[in-house]
Amino acid sequence: MSAPGRMLHSGPARMLSFLMASVFCLGLVFFPQLIIRDGAAPNHWALVLGALGMAAGFVHGVGFVPRKTFFKILLGPLAAWILMPLGSWLMLH
Repeated sequence: MSAPGRMLHSGPARMLSFLMASVFCLGLVFFPQLIIRDGAAPNHWALVLGALGMAAGFVHGVGFVPRKTFFKILLGPLAAWILMPLGSWLMLH
C-alpha cells in the first residue's frame, strides 16, 4: 500500500471518520428541526448524500475494508469526508 493509502487507513483517519459519522447521526436524531424548515419536506437528495457519507464514515471508522473496488470507493474515507459535509451544507442551505 502506498504512503497516502496508509495515511487514509491509519488510526487518526479512522477516528475522524467515526467521529464525523457519529456527529452527523446524532445531529439528525436529536435536531431534526435543522433539516425541516417551516414544515416543508427536507431536501431528500441532500439527505441521501449525507446518509451515504455517514455510512461510509461508520464503515471506515470501524476498520472494515471492502474487497470490491466499487465499494472501496463508495464506502471509503474520501467519500465519507466529502459526502457528509456536502450533504450537511445542502440540507442547511
